[in-house]
Amino acid sequence: MAGGKFYITTAIDYPNALPHIGTAYEKIGADVVARYKAFCGLDSYFVMGTDEHSANVEKAAVEKGVSPQEFTDEVAPKFVEAWKSLEIGYTCFVRSSSGRHAKSVQDIFRKIYEKGDIYEGFYEGWYCNSCERFFQEKDLQEKVCPTHNTLLEWVKEKNYILALSKYADPILEHIRENPGFIEPESRRNEIVSLIESGLEDISVSRVGKKWGIPLPFDNSQTVYVWFDALICYLTGIGYSDDADTFGRYWPADVHVIGKDITRFHCVIWPAMLMSAEIPLPKKIWAHGFVHLEGQKLSKSANVMVDPVEAAKKYGADALRYFLMREIPFDRDGNFSWEKFEERYAADLANDLGNLVNRVIAMIGRYCEGKVPEASEPEPIDRDVIDLAMKTVEGVGTAIDEFKLSAALTELWGFIRRCNRYVEETAPWKVRKEGPAERLNTILYVLAEAVRIIGGLVLPFMPRTAERIWEQLGLQAEFPRLRKEALERWGGLPPGTQVGKAEPIFPKMT
Repeated sequence: MAGGKFYITTAIDYPNALPHIGTAYEKIGADVVARYKAFCGLDSYFVMGTDEHSANVEKAAVEKGVSPQEFTDEVAPKFVEAWKSLEIGYTCFVRSSSGRHAKSVQDIFRKIYEKGDIYEGFYEGWYCNSCERFFQEKDLQEKVCPTHNTLLEWVKEKNYILALSKYADPILEHIRENPGFIEPESRRNEIVSLIESGLEDISVSRVGKKWGIPLPFDNSQTVYVWFDALICYLTGIGYSDDADTFGRYWPADVHVIGKDITRFHCVIWPAMLMSAEIPLPKKIWAHGFVHLEGQKLSKSANVMVDPVEAAKKYGADALRYFLMREIPFDRDGNFSWEKFEERYAADLANDLGNLVNRVIAMIGRYCEGKVPEASEPEPIDRDVIDLAMKTVEGVGTAIDEFKLSAALTELWGFIRRCNRYVEETAPWKVRKEGPAERLNTILYVLAEAVRIIGGLVLPFMPRTAERIWEQLGLQAEFPRLRKEALERWGGLPPGTQVGKAEPIFPKMT
């Protein structure tokens, strides 16, 4: 795997409101995968951004008494700070109001137009202003947006239309030949059903809208916000200004999105790319929603969790762990403060934190702070060693398959086995009763297990991983840590001076 590239993106967010816990869930999940791929030695490139040419943004700007550009110039940096506070290690942050992005959009629009796949005509349909989406009559039981539960507006305009129906068969053929193109399977089945029911051509411009990217050949219209936003995935790797970078990273290995925007990414986006003769992404992963104690997140109903405030209170790593462990990345899940505190106490403070603390403290007390040298392992030691190697492989496989909760479940199985090993071997008794060689072996097995655990938590909890390696005395090696260093037992050199045992996850007060 080492030496290749991995390009991952998340949805481009409307900056009319600051991120909520559901947005953070998506970004953290993508960050885990991006970090893991870099951990495996790949050249991992991660793009995020803000979708600024939105009617919602324009409305928020008007309410504040500033221009949309002034509004987004103020809000976009707050998104950057929010992601930084959650340890999201993106490579490039794209703002759709940038000149760089406008160049990409106009180039793609022109290519599709010149191919004959964009034509001028009248378009009409039911429109949701909140998600800026047209709905087909056959998809609606009532004239209400299924996402926002607000009344739809009938819109009729003369604008430019994408010949989406022309690409129905090619997209279906691609999905059938590449079943991993849309995952999980439930989302793939939904998209296949949608296409088979018939696609209609769609509007890709809006008339009379000043806030947006003008069409390259008609300044009276601006590019439809979704057409604009999808192209951020190309802008982020230099489509408009860096052919070498674009050539290296495209096609994207995966777009990580919410299940509510699959139609744009799995139907409209492939049609755009096919028309522009650009290769399709390899995978689109549509995750579920995060609910708050059983209720759908809603700003208007005050059903929200501020991820930045949660990270300030409990630490970013604790929040990252909880979201990835509690809510599988292929379905809806529930956020609850009660469950969060339970997992913090049991999984983080007790299971992981207590293990690291005990091991470092015992080496400090029994071995003058230096990792001892092991002798021939006994069967009980071999059991831990074998499980360590199995865990390295199992965690990696689960992350590759976007089974992020399963990866943590497997890792915590190993952590708990190590805690049982401490009780079963009772190093404090062996120190009194001997022999010394046995004590050294037990402590080495534990220290090496902690080293491997510290490496495996890195994609999920980067600061925690760093602190574990610091306490093991391996801080100089941490920046160069790669998965291959965990794939063999015995990577911790005997004689290494460990640090001071300090709680990684202090107990809540």
